[in-house]
Amino acid sequence: MTGDHYFSIDPAVSAQRREVTFSVEGHDYSLTSSTGVFSADRLDAGTAVLLRKAELPGPETSGALLDLGCGYGPIACVLATRAPQAQVWAVDVNARARELTVENAARLGVADRVRVNAPDEVPDDVTFTQLWSNPPIRVGKEELHGMLRRWLPRLAPDGVAWLVVARHLGGDSLQRWLVENDWRVERHASQKGYRVLRVSR
Repeated sequence: MTGDHYFSIDPAVSAQRREVTFSVEGHDYSLTSSTGVFSADRLDAGTAVLLRKAELPGPETSGALLDLGCGYGPIACVLATRAPQAQVWAVDVNARARELTVENAARLGVADRVRVNAPDEVPDDVTFTQLWSNPPIRVGKEELHGMLRRWLPRLAPDGVAWLVVARHLGGDSLQRWLVENDWRVERHASQKGYRVLRVSR
């Protein structure tokens, strides 16, 4: 591939900021996005399905939650507002995405509970009670599998991962691969061509 992609470490395209608004279970969000990050103009359809169909954390949820491939932070911001006792780790390779997530968490008043990091900045001893991701399928199967091999083992023993994958981009084959690698996988929901997968040990 050539040129900039949302999984570029440092996007070269000039930053053109914009507002993205969406609602999750009656709570309205307005976040700042920009060119050079994933789904800069709107809440991505897959992320919308994930937030609508997965079992969102509640006020009693504690521990560390991971938003893997956080982009400008919609999932991290939803998790942090819904689970005030939890610490949310927002991880992305894209430096511009991380800057926006920091800004959006501050805007919502949850900056003290959202830790934004590049992948290599997350301490090795941190384990997660929940992992949330709309994974970057377009990086290719090898990189995608490598990412999941790196992060899924960091789930706590009773932890759960929520993944959303478009069926036409390999949602069913990813489910098979996860099962082959000894993960328990439930197709929790399907909507608008997306699979929401619940993954546990």
